[in-house]
Parts: sequence; structure tokens; C-alpha cells
Amino acid sequence: MDHLFARSLDGRLCVYEVDAAAEGPLQAAWSVDVGAGLDVSSLAVAPLGDSLVYATQHDIVRLRRDGAELWRYALLPRSTEKYGHRPTVAFSPDGTLVWVYRPDAMAGRGSPDTWVVLDAGSGKVRAQADLGSCGHGGEHLPLPDGSRMLLDVGEGQDGALVFAGSLKGATLEVEQYPWDDRCVMALAPGGGQFMSIDHGQADVAFHECPSGEVVLSLPVAAFGHDPETAAFEWSGGYLDADTAIVTIGGEREEDDVPDDEREWHVHYRIDLRTGGVVDRFEAHSRHSYDLEPLGDGSWLTSDPDGRPVRRVDRGAGGG
Repeated sequence: MDHLFARSLDGRLCVYEVDAAAEGPLQAAWSVDVGAGLDVSSLAVAPLGDSLVYATQHDIVRLRRDGAELWRYALLPRSTEKYGHRPTVAFSPDGTLVWVYRPDAMAGRGSPDTWVVLDAGSGKVRAQADLGSCGHGGEHLPLPDGSRMLLDVGEGQDGALVFAGSLKGATLEVEQYPWDDRCVMALAPGGGQFMSIDHGQADVAFHECPSGEVVLSLPVAAFGHDPETAAFEWSGGYLDADTAIVTIGGEREEDDVPDDEREWHVHYRIDLRTGGVVDRFEAHSRHSYDLEPLGDGSWLTSDPDGRPVRRVDRGAGGG
């Protein structure tokens, strides 16, 4: 199956199937009209590409490609908090499960956050666990072999917590990594490594997966920038198994710089075999977060209307 992803654009949930030859602006394989007023916090495409799951502040919904609703899981009790809580969803690699992060604390439900595993066919709860966290949102990263799901929970200024979950029968077994100051950004192709950024944005690290052991760490200064004026952005990932892309940004301090040009960002390529910074990477990104490496030597950016654009690496120096 080609690489699958979805985006919410102009009231439609658009699904894209990216094959190796695709380059430039991408056309949706199919889309579903859900209305411009629906605030979608997370999207995930089924591995077979025939349906998707989306999250709002109040519901998790699975839709078929013809728009038919297959099931709905309500986040109860219904939250009265408008801001600060963004539920997220992800399919298991085999498509049989849907993992749901519920930011219950920030939603005002009177409990810590909950991690729920749903049966993808019926939407029924298979297992769940209290995380003890108080997050605004969470990023799921499924290991390709299906053995674990990683979850990075962002707690705002309090840091980030990282969990590994495994479904064992009717039990969700959860392990927490021993830090609260690292945000997991991406999982390497094959799942043998993951990349994280210090919550203070001072360094990037690469960890063995699932152990979490650090195998490489690089500070801002390794890229030739002053750590007093530059920091890592929450952007980047694995261009391929041996190459990572990171983003460093800051603000220009000159008085004559217009406000809309004050912020700057630069992408860099890292050779994970040597642990060295290779060179700047021209991603053609519109802003520091407009970059999604796909792990196959290509990456996604966006056009001015938010539609995805696939770019392919052409060797040293960028795409």
C-alpha cells in the first residue's frame, strides 16, 4: 500500500495515497464533506485506505470513503471547556484497532488523561488506562510491527510525557519513559529509533526504540548557531533510515526588519551513520512547521491554500 495520510481542508476530510513516483502538488484520492464548522483535532487513515477516523473535542468518528458513518465513540462526560484539549487518534498498523488519547484533565472531566483502545470494526472499547497526565494533546507513533504504540503527551510549560502502550488481551499495559523534558518528534523507518527535542529546545536526540537509550545528541551550537538567540523548532523527522532533518529558528533583532519578516528558520540534514551535520537542507517550506519527512527520501510541504506538495530528495544540498 502506498503512503496514506489525510488533511482537513475547507470543510472536507481529504485522503491522499502517495506512490513513489508522485511529486509536486497532490490530488486527493477521495474526500468527505463534513462542513467548515467542524473542528477536527486529529485524523487517521485506515491502512487499507477505505476509511478514516477523525477526532473532535467531543467525539471519535469512523467514516467510510462514501461518507457513511460506521461508528461514533463519544468523549463523555461532554466537555464545557472550549480551549486547551485536543483529542488524537491513530490506527494500529494492521487496521484492527483505533488508539485514542483523551485529554480529560484539560477538558474538565475531573480525572487525569485516559488512553483508550477501540475495536476498529465496531468502535467498542477493548481496553483503557489512566495516564496520570494533564496534557493539551498527544502524538501517536505506532511501531510498524504492531507491538507497541508510543504516545507523546504535551503538558504545555510543564513539559512532555512519553508512554509506550501494548494491548494484552483486555488490558492496556502502559510504560512511561523516565523523563518529562523531551518531546518525541518522529519514528524512524522500521521503528528501530526515534527522534526527540528537548522541551527547552536546546538539543535534538536520537534514541533506540523501544528502550529509549540515547545514541546521539546534538546541541544548537553544533549547527553553528548561538544558543542564546536560536533554538530547535518542533519540526523535522526522518528523511530516510540514515538521514534526519531538523529545524532551527529564531528572531531577527534589527530595528528595520518588518514584523512579518522577523522570524527565521533553517532546516539541516543529519547523517545518522556518522552523527554529523551534513549541510543545510532546502525544504521549500513556507514556515518552520511546514515540513513532514516521509522516511522514503521525500517530504511534504504545503501550497498557500494548505494543500500538500510532495518533494523528493535529489542528493546533498536538499530537494
